[in-house]
Amino acid sequence: MIVRFGFVAMSTLLEKNVSPSRTMTYATFSKLDDREAGLRRLERIAEENLRTTLRLMKHCVGHDVYVYRMTSKIIPLVTHDALQGWDPYPALTEAFADIGRFAKEKGMRLSFHPDHFCVFSTPRPEVLAKSKEDLNYHVTMLEHMGLDESSAKCNIHVGGAYGDKVVSAERFVQQFSELEPRLRSRVTLENDDKTFTTRETLAAAEAVAVPMVLDIHHHAVNDGGETDASLHDELWPRILRTWTSASGEPVTVPPKLHVSSPKSEKEPRGHADFVDVTPLLRFLRGIAGSTDRLDVMIEAKQKDAALLQLIADMRKLELEGEGIHVIDGGSIEIR
Repeated sequence: MIVRFGFVAMSTLLEKNVSPSRTMTYATFSKLDDREAGLRRLERIAEENLRTTLRLMKHCVGHDVYVYRMTSKIIPLVTHDALQGWDPYPALTEAFADIGRFAKEKGMRLSFHPDHFCVFSTPRPEVLAKSKEDLNYHVTMLEHMGLDESSAKCNIHVGGAYGDKVVSAERFVQQFSELEPRLRSRVTLENDDKTFTTRETLAAAEAVAVPMVLDIHHHAVNDGGETDASLHDELWPRILRTWTSASGEPVTVPPKLHVSSPKSEKEPRGHADFVDVTPLLRFLRGIAGSTDRLDVMIEAKQKDAALLQLIADMRKLELEGEGIHVIDGGSIEIR
């Protein structure tokens, strides 16, 4: 099984001030005398964020990393109520296209993870409307990059329980199913660390026919009473099936996993700076043979440094005869 690793948004290895998330607050924008000039300034910031994103992607490729999650904060204030009617995309066409071209040329897998307020289990119409708007923002960026819907996705959670988890799950299925196809086809669904367990999230993913991303850290702190055997032998095969097309053919990208380690015993849900190789390797060995390829997103505070450290840890295990082969700076083979 070939496993590729990726990281999220920022680099801790490049020099400071390399941020793809530069922004302007609405308080600052509202104080500008010239609204049109302010909009052009927002577009310049967005273009800078896109150029920095491309730089980070080149940094990834330089380290043999081909899985990368982009920041959601590329275009400042684009979903703010006071800026409705503003269309920043014509000014950003070239910058978006450059990212798409590079990703396709290098075979990079790109994704977004909309913020926690993008929830489709909500009982509040105004929150549902903003969730649709936020998802549309992310999908529109992927479309302007020219990235195929089968490969470039937006990962979300089911959402809150709102006092009745069963009803909320049913509401998620109904409200998500009512989205237009161009939005539904861009989504993967992930289990969370407090509310919807792996089994519950999988049921929702199956109901709305989207792939499920398993977060093994979230599962560890919100396992719903599952054993390793039930996770590996029952739930994982079902998760894999969500990564096939309606005809039963595999989609164009491998299934995806999220991994992180607890910040501390007192804060088990928080993310540590680096990733403990032991529980990750235990899971990978438990599912080895179920799929030829797997992509793993590292959600650690040290970002790319955590990825490089994890690969270094894997190299040590390889030398110790642990049945691991390190292919390059961003991928391994579990034998």
